Parts: sequence; C-alpha cells; structure tokens
Amino acid sequence: MQQIIGAKRPAARKVAAAAPEVRHVVVDEASAGQRLDNFLSKTLKGAPKSLIYRIVRSGEVRVNKGRASADTRLAMGDEVRLPPVRVSEKSESTLTPAREFPVLYEDDHLLAVDKPAGVAVHGGSGVSFGVIEQLRRARPLAKMLELVHRLDKETSGILLIAKKRSALTALQDQFRSRETGKTYAALVIGAWPAGKKVIDVPLHKFLTGEGERRVRAVSPAAEEGRRSITLVKVAQAYAGYTLLDVTIKTGRTHQIRVHLAHEGHPIVGDDKYGDFAVNRAFARGEALAGHRFDRMFLHARRLRFDHPATGESIELESPLPRDCAELLQHL
Repeated sequence: MQQIIGAKRPAARKVAAAAPEVRHVVVDEASAGQRLDNFLSKTLKGAPKSLIYRIVRSGEVRVNKGRASADTRLAMGDEVRLPPVRVSEKSESTLTPAREFPVLYEDDHLLAVDKPAGVAVHGGSGVSFGVIEQLRRARPLAKMLELVHRLDKETSGILLIAKKRSALTALQDQFRSRETGKTYAALVIGAWPAGKKVIDVPLHKFLTGEGERRVRAVSPAAEEGRRSITLVKVAQAYAGYTLLDVTIKTGRTHQIRVHLAHEGHPIVGDDKYGDFAVNRAFARGEALAGHRFDRMFLHARRLRFDHPATGESIELESPLPRDCAELLQHL
C-alpha cells in the first residue's frame, strides 16, 4: 500500500441544525384542562421554565390567535401557536434524578406525597427540577403525573398529584371553588391574640427589581389588591412563640406568610417576610441553647377533598417533620 505524505484531508463539514420554526398545535383530549405553562413544558421538551414564562409574557405564545397567561386553561380544539424555540439537546431524564417521596395515599386516580421542606414542587426560577420531575423520572411507566396544586419550596407537607386527566380537572375544580379543607401548622413569633381568628386583608403580587416574586398586604381600597382570607386558631402557646392551625379560604401566593407577618407575628424561619435576626439566631443555635433550626416552620398537615371518581370524602394528615417536632419540644 502506498502512503501519500502531505496529502490534505478534506475539511469536515459542519451540518447546521435546522432552524426552529413557528408551530401550531391543536389541543387534544389528553391535554384538555391543562394550564398553558404545563402544556408548553411537555410540548417544548427540555425548555426551562424561565424560557416558557418569558415567551408567554412576551405574547409569542398565542391561544386561538390571542394572548394568554401562564395559568390559562386549555380546552380541546384550542390552537396554540409555539414560537421558534431552540432548546438544549440534553434530555430532562439525564439531568433529573429519580426520586420517590413518602406516600400518604395512592390509587389509580391520584397520589398524595409528603413533600419535604427545601424541595420545589417543579422546576423553574433557577430550579432545575422539583418533586414532579423527579417522580416522573422514578416512574417512567406512569402515563400521567400532574400537580393538582402547589406548595412553596420552603413549605413541607401534603402535595396532591393526579394520575388521570379526569382526576386533575375534578380536583382542581374543587381547589378553585374552595371546596377543599387545607390546614397548616405555623410557628410564629410572639403571643398570638386568641381573639384574632380571621385575617381578611387584600394581597398584591409584584416583582422586585431583581425579578423576584413577592407579595404585600394592601388597603381594601387598592385596585391591585385581591381579597384574601385566612382563618387562624391557636394550637399551643409557648414563651415568646405560638403554634397556629391556619386554614386558607383563598389560595393566594404566599398568603399565610404575608398575612401572619402583616399581623406582626411572622413565621419562624421565613426568609422572605420573617424576622431575619430571629431566623439567624435559630439557624446558629443561639435561640434555643444550641438547638439549630434552619427552615421555615410552615407545614401542610391536613387536606380534605372529595375523591374525583367515587365522591368519597378523603381526609389526609401529615405528621410534623422531625425537625419541627423537636423544636417544639425544646420550646
């Protein structure tokens, strides 16, 4: 065989990836009833939540040729315009770890898990993945797993997940019409007045200069305020602190946290609306003789709803997490 010295090999050609194009997708029966942001997450696989919310806010996504919000409910036959979006070639499955969470209830229609504090319910806003993505990874044969409602990342407790489209729509209807009973355990700073049982103060959601979502209490006369009602009951009084049972009649963002702080009794460990000096003392173990507590003491402990298929009344309970229970013992 002759060897040719110095011969140049032809340069390898880079094959340019096809530029993404505008698409129009018709909502089918399986996707009917979904929120627009969840529909986009599934349709634009690999697209980060931040991108999805940006293209919705900018009006690049259209539903039946009109602008829509992230929480718009889609109906069968709706036409959704998808703008040209280039997403990472890395699949979600290679980035998201499989994880199961403690199961409080499960059947063919729904799943209730005990969410730990510090875990987001879904990816987005700087979070790569949450409970729902990890569950889908852990259960690859599941035909459907969708969040029925949400909990703040810092909040622990009962989280409902639908396993069928019919269950999702039925349960979300119950949540919207306030036919569910949701009770939270909250440890607040100070002695809560036993006579203060109802907080009826409008709330306004806004973005900070850094783009962070926040909520504030506003006057009933303020146009931007949305009526928000929280029911409060003293469960146990401690020296300098009060354990409350809190039930919400409206489901506003950060409602419990802002309402309790507005009344002058912020939740222990709340890093957004709490007492930062007190939080720091708890985190360093200075507040209770060396016992450290570095999370928000807000736990979704009870949930009541009607089963979406049988109509049976279901009441679920989640015991206080160990760190919260130990803190109360030290108090």
